[in-house]
Formats: sequence, structure tokens, C-alpha cells
Amino acid sequence: MDTILTIIKDYGWLSYLILFAYCALKSGSLPLFAGIAAQLGALNIFVVATLVFLGGYLGDELRFYIGRKYGVQDLSSRPWYQRSVSAAKRLLAHYGKAYIFLYRYPKGMRTIGALPVALTNMTWTTFTLLNFTSALLWTFAMVGGGYMFGSAIERLVGEHWGVFSVCLLLVFIFVSYIALKQVNKKVAKATDELI
Repeated sequence: MDTILTIIKDYGWLSYLILFAYCALKSGSLPLFAGIAAQLGALNIFVVATLVFLGGYLGDELRFYIGRKYGVQDLSSRPWYQRSVSAAKRLLAHYGKAYIFLYRYPKGMRTIGALPVALTNMTWTTFTLLNFTSALLWTFAMVGGGYMFGSAIERLVGEHWGVFSVCLLLVFIFVSYIALKQVNKKVAKATDELI
């Protein structure tokens, strides 16, 4: 936390721009620590919350746009990739709305999280509403949690944030695997009934 406070002191208002860019690109612990810094009086809580929300929301809107515009080009030369994309589409068709609320939290997922959603039939309006709500909840959880429980979080998580985040990623992968198996069972059952 001392490092973050030093950066804020050294860079002043530029630290807000760094926070926005960070939140537009990824999710991680910085919004939480920005909430703690706001609790300590180093940052303005309203500016922090606004920038975290806008970064999280607009970053995913951009990724959705890129995924929708460029999508999956010609898959005919890569059948294994085509199967992976097909499985992801089935999974997202069934669990897509919940996925939009969950991919912000595990380490590494947010960077690409909106891209697979863009490959589904979900409308941009639906995605935008879900993304808006998800970004708002994420902002309240991270910034609000840091602001309200800063010192306790700093003591509990501290330098072990990376381990905690990797554990969240493993839980996400496990839940995704179980969900994919359920979707595949339903598809197989529907196929059997048609035959």
C-alpha cells in the first residue's frame, strides 16, 4: 500500500488516468487499493469510483465491439479451433448472462472476457445492459470494499492477493468445465430425441 501512496503523491492527478487505463484493460487489485487510498484521504472516492466504473464498462464495450466486428474469420482450416469456438458458443448461449457477471473477478479472465460473448447471438443492447450492471457491481465491490474495509483487507489479503486471485481463476475454470459438461449433455439428449 505504501507503494501506491507514493505513486499517488508523485504523480497526482495522473494517478487517476492510470487507474482508468488499468480498469479499461484488466481487472485486478488496483481498484481495491484505490478504495483504500481514498479511505486514507489520498484520492477522492467519487472520482475513483467513477473512473473505475467507466474504465471497466468502456473497456468491455470495446472488446465486445472488436469481437463482433472481427469475430472468428475462416475456421475451415482449423477444425480443432472450430470445435472450441462451437463449445464456447453453446456454453455462453446457456450461461452467458451469468458469465458476464463473473469474468471480471478471476485473474486474467477480464482481459478477454467480452470477446467470446461477441461471438454469440447476444444483442449489443443486452450485452451493454449486463455489462453496465456488472461494472457497477464490480465498482461497488472493489472500490467500496477497499474504502469501507481497507485496513482489514490490507491485513488479510496483503501480499497474498495473487494467490487469492489464482484460486478464483481455478474456481471459475472448474465451474465452466461443469457447466460445459451440462450443456453437452443437454445437446446430446436433444440430438438423440431428434433421431
